[in-house]
Amino acid sequence: MSRIYFRCVPYDKAALTLALESGVDGVIVPARDAAQAASLARCEVWADEETPRVALAAKADEEGALARLRAGERVVLASGWEVIPVENLLAQSDAVLAEAADLKTAQLAAGILERGVAGIVVPVTAAGELKAIVAQCKLAQGREQLVPARITRVETVGLGHRVCADTLSLLQRGQGMLVGNSSAFTFLVHAETEHNEYVAARPFRVNAGAVHAYVRLPHDRTTYLGELRAGQEVLVADADGATRVVTLGRVKIEVRPMLLIEAEAADADGPRRGAVFLQNAETIRLVTPTGEPVSVVTLSPGDEVLCRVDDATGGAGRHFGMRVAEDIREV
Repeated sequence: MSRIYFRCVPYDKAALTLALESGVDGVIVPARDAAQAASLARCEVWADEETPRVALAAKADEEGALARLRAGERVVLASGWEVIPVENLLAQSDAVLAEAADLKTAQLAAGILERGVAGIVVPVTAAGELKAIVAQCKLAQGREQLVPARITRVETVGLGHRVCADTLSLLQRGQGMLVGNSSAFTFLVHAETEHNEYVAARPFRVNAGAVHAYVRLPHDRTTYLGELRAGQEVLVADADGATRVVTLGRVKIEVRPMLLIEAEAADADGPRRGAVFLQNAETIRLVTPTGEPVSVVTLSPGDEVLCRVDDATGGAGRHFGMRVAEDIREV
């Protein structure tokens, strides 16, 4: 995920304030204005004089930029760069910064070699596109491949510690977190966006399941629900598989009655099976293939819900949340 920087040259306090409110990671300003910029918000502040822009007009420019990067210098590839030279630099440096004056160029920079440049620098002339650039290049995380899975078992299992993940964001109908007993088979657990006569909606919350369960994070990582902490970034997905990053504001772990829910998804090599433990309450919901939230207390064998299932040939192993090519079975 690329970081977003705003190059506010010439200095414009109103534009800089807009950038900071949009969620940029840092700003580039004339050295004489650095102290004032730093007083507006806690973020990276770079002097423009120490962050030169480099045009890639020839192979020699690419080689010169690489030499400067290897020497530890901070340089920005000026607007007009082409993909191939940037790929060459990315293959040899993790510190490539590229200027993008519009959303299309920013998205291109964020996707080069499937990891993107280290930072996207947005000039002051593109201040009006900053919110869209941040949303698409910093918060959006592509798509998860969600598939229908058929419920095969719903059973009460007594008490357990469950985790409520309260985010800094208001989630929408159809959105939730991907949680499961196995990192290779996760269920889309719906946010508490729905009203009923007993409990008010809490659209910032996902009552996500038991402490031992896996939850998907950005960048194809996982962690246990019981290890989530305030300030941590987690992945939110919707029924179409579109994802974004949200930040946790609070994690509540309490003892509650639980349900064991098992499901299976069709696969060319045979059914894939997974399970999740969720609180036994009407307000906890999964998501149907049509995008509708469905309460866990109404589920029956044969019902379908949305799940994410790893490719059987891709290896389901995880080590400290990172995917590893290892034969691991979790039941």
